[in-house]
Amino acid sequence: MIQVGGFQSWSLGVMLHLILAAILHQGFATVAPPTAGPHEDPGSPQRGNYQVNGSNGTKCLMAYMGLQLNLTFTSVSQNKTVQNIVNIKPNETKSTGSCKSDVAFLRLTTDTGKTNLTFYFTLNTTSTKYYLSEVSLSAAWPDMKEPVSVNNNSLDYLRGTLGYSYRCHREQTLNVAQNFSINTFEVQVQPFGVNGSQFAAAEECQLDEDDMLIPIVVGAALAGLVIIVLLAYLIGRKRSHAGYQTI
Repeated sequence: MIQVGGFQSWSLGVMLHLILAAILHQGFATVAPPTAGPHEDPGSPQRGNYQVNGSNGTKCLMAYMGLQLNLTFTSVSQNKTVQNIVNIKPNETKSTGSCKSDVAFLRLTTDTGKTNLTFYFTLNTTSTKYYLSEVSLSAAWPDMKEPVSVNNNSLDYLRGTLGYSYRCHREQTLNVAQNFSINTFEVQVQPFGVNGSQFAAAEECQLDEDDMLIPIVVGAALAGLVIIVLLAYLIGRKRSHAGYQTI
């Protein structure tokens, strides 16, 4: 009986230790380490609701997202190259664009024409997959020594399937050029196959799927530990009853 009781106490102790370790691991896994930026962090940008109308006046491209520009340029006031992070403000931004059967673009103009950001989407009609294939930026900010123009037409971001929208809750960084990248926040976009004024069913990005997988794995591990300890308890209890049998 003393040995059986010790075994049960040891089993419960191991279970509590493993559960605590799993919980701590989950907490550390979901908290990203802080990173220092080149300038003061402007905070998360406000999400903007941008849309493009087709030739018949109906919506043909919809995007709902927060955007943050990370641009390197030569500063007049500091007389050196600086890196600046700027949030796109939806209430100060105008959206235009056009849609074709396999190409669509969304242009955002802000700061009274001093910033033009354009997203180009391409649809592969064979695979029915669309993606962000090109981004261009022209900026003429007051502190710039000269205007900056950036373009990259060989991108592959925000991949989705025709008939579905693309959605990603996690922050993403879209690297466009050595001196320019875009941070997206809570993005949902549908550049093709828009029907009405609502997004189609969403395809989640890989980052969101990974976030959902972690709790499932931890939960399954904890359930397995509970079953193991329960079996150990039942085996130990059976042995304890066997010890009282008359020989």
